Amino acid sequence: MRFGRLGELKHGYNAMTTRESDMLMDIGYQLFDENEVVEFEDRLQETAFVILTGKVEIAWEGKKEIMERHSLFEENPYCLLVPKAVKVTIKALQQNTEVLVQQTINEKTFQPVFFRPEDVQADVFGAGLWKGTAERTVRTIFDYDNAPFSNMVNGEVINSPGRWSGYIPHNHPQPEVYTYKFDKPQGFGACFIGDNAFKISHNSWSELSGGYMHPQVTAPGYAMWYSWMIRHLDNDPWIKTRNDLPEHTWLLDPQAEIWEPKR
Repeated sequence: MRFGRLGELKHGYNAMTTRESDMLMDIGYQLFDENEVVEFEDRLQETAFVILTGKVEIAWEGKKEIMERHSLFEENPYCLLVPKAVKVTIKALQQNTEVLVQQTINEKTFQPVFFRPEDVQADVFGAGLWKGTAERTVRTIFDYDNAPFSNMVNGEVINSPGRWSGYIPHNHPQPEVYTYKFDKPQGFGACFIGDNAFKISHNSWSELSGGYMHPQVTAPGYAMWYSWMIRHLDNDPWIKTRNDLPEHTWLLDPQAEIWEPKR
C-alpha cells in the first residue's frame, strides 16, 4: 500500500503509479497548454484517456472526436479506450486542459471504444442508509460488463461534503488506485488503507493492494471527486467483487439501531 501527493500539477505528464508496482498500472495526469499536441502510442499496454477539465480533439485510426468537460462534479466524462500499438493524438483546445491516463499490459487486441457521457453508468450508493452519511454517486465508465476485453476498470465517485464512500469497509483481491480532487483546492479528507489512515488533499492518490479495506471520507464543506481504477488479475477479473468486513455487516440491516444523542 502507498499514498502520495502531487500538489499543483506541472505542465506535461504527472506520474502517479507504475506498472512495475503491485498496482500493475501506469497512471498519471497529462496537463496541456492550449493548442499543444501530444501523441501516445504504447507497444505493450492498452490505454484509457479520460477528460477531466477542458477541451481536446482526440484522434485515432482515422477517427476524430471532441472531449469537453467543465465540471468533475456535475458532468459525466468522455473516455477513449484503445489496445496496444494504437497511436492516439490529442490536441488541447483550451489552456490547462487535463486528461487522466491509465495503462496496463494487455496482449489481447480489440476495437477501440469511445465512451460518451451518456454511456457512463451513474448509480447512487448508500441511499436511505445511516441517515445519508454514506450516500454518494458512483460512475462506471467501463468494467468487465461492458469491456471484458480490457484488463482494467475505470470509474469515478462523487462524495458530498462530510460523507463517506467505500462503505461499509470492504476489500477485494484486485489492486485499485484512487486519485482525488476537491471542489476547492484547500479541501481535505481521509483515506483508510487497512489499519492505516492518510490525509487526502487535492491531487493526491492512494494505492490499494489486494486484500486491504479502503473506505474514504471527505471533510464537511468540501465535495470530493475521485477516480477509481482497478486492474483485473489473471483468471480473476474484478466482477464487482466485494468482500464486506463481517464485523460491519450489521450496518446493512435497514432496521439496524444506530445510537443518536438525545435532545
